[in-house]
Amino acid sequence: MPGPRSLFWRLVLLVAGFCLSLIWATNYLSTRIDQYVSHLPEASLRELRGYASEAAAAAAAGPDALRGWQTNNAVLSPELLVVLGADREPLPGQQLSDTQRDRLSFVRGYDRPMSMRGDGRPMIAVPMPDEAQLVLRLPAHLTPWGQRVWLNALLLYLVPGLLSVLFCVLLYMLLISPLERLRRQATAMQADPLQNLLSPALARRRDELGELGRALDYLTRRLRQSIAQQRQLLRDVSHELRTPLSRLRVAAESELSVLELRERLERECAVMQTLVDGTLELAWLDSEPGQLPCEAIDVNALWEVLREDALFESGWTADRICSQVPAACRVHGHLNGLAQALENVLRNAIRHSPPGGRVSLCAERDGAHWVLCIADQGSGVAPEHLQLIFRPFARLNAARPGGDGFGLGLAIAEGQIRLQQGRLWAENGAPGLRIKLRLQAV
Repeated sequence: MPGPRSLFWRLVLLVAGFCLSLIWATNYLSTRIDQYVSHLPEASLRELRGYASEAAAAAAAGPDALRGWQTNNAVLSPELLVVLGADREPLPGQQLSDTQRDRLSFVRGYDRPMSMRGDGRPMIAVPMPDEAQLVLRLPAHLTPWGQRVWLNALLLYLVPGLLSVLFCVLLYMLLISPLERLRRQATAMQADPLQNLLSPALARRRDELGELGRALDYLTRRLRQSIAQQRQLLRDVSHELRTPLSRLRVAAESELSVLELRERLERECAVMQTLVDGTLELAWLDSEPGQLPCEAIDVNALWEVLREDALFESGWTADRICSQVPAACRVHGHLNGLAQALENVLRNAIRHSPPGGRVSLCAERDGAHWVLCIADQGSGVAPEHLQLIFRPFARLNAARPGGDGFGLGLAIAEGQIRLQQGRLWAENGAPGLRIKLRLQAV
């Protein structure tokens, strides 16, 4: 069932309003036209009063004169042409048949509304002096219905046509105009994909067209964000590649031995490979629209695997990487994604730890979530830079050792946790830096 703000109800109201307006206008104009054409115009009334004056003069001259006037004017009303006295009886000298007397029952005043009867034009009475009346059938040349043809044409064609035009205008404003604005703005995106798509008027709509506009606006913002990220990524990668390429150029121009040159090439290739791999991983995370498939993960078991790899790579002793995670700590996440995030955070902590420093992992339950915390004993980060460290290629000027990376590890970790419907943030410790992960508990 459409919602209360659905476009369906607006269309229902519009169509119902059009139909009711058409019915009302037709009925109203029909009534007004009937009233207008049912009354005799003043010229016709004057002509009828002239006949009454002639009949009064003939009646005053006597019965013979009255019969002569009736004979001469019989063409006016062949069925009935009679002068009635004050007692509503024919004046002397006039003979009426039973049929004609019956017709006297249907006589109306000449100034009253006229209407067609089953037997033709109406019988009318024109007043005469001394309360007498001239009764006759309305002459054919005085009928007011000749105007009805063009008035009916006005009623049947012009008024519905005007209402239809108004209906189309409202329908255009309701449907076509917003779609046309969307079409023009979508076409304009071909020239500039970074421009805004949704107009304020369309954004305020709460119907299907508003939802369509907001969906297209979301698509535009995603496209704009993707293009901006690609441009920024291209600039950052270009900048980062300058250093290893410069070192390779210097090595090529130097007088190094073949062995030393090979070692330098292998080292610089490894650096560039790390940069390319991290950049591709970050680009994939930024373009991934949904979330990763998740499962139940034992944090202690995963940490133990990562700890062994980190001890082997760093040469640290086992007591320098410790864990204080409860045995019941199990989170709902993506195994490879969580492993990569924890590994990047752990390597970052090792890289920025002072000589003899320690790295620890702890966890605490927070309602339906587990909050994991990896803490080092380094110099920490300035409070205003706690969000900056999660940006790609962000390398601070803080006095933290081991700043020889590309600044991609924490950005990749943040993207992995985000795709698992989690959150990753940083806090300063006393001393060192604490990276916290919030994931759904199992």
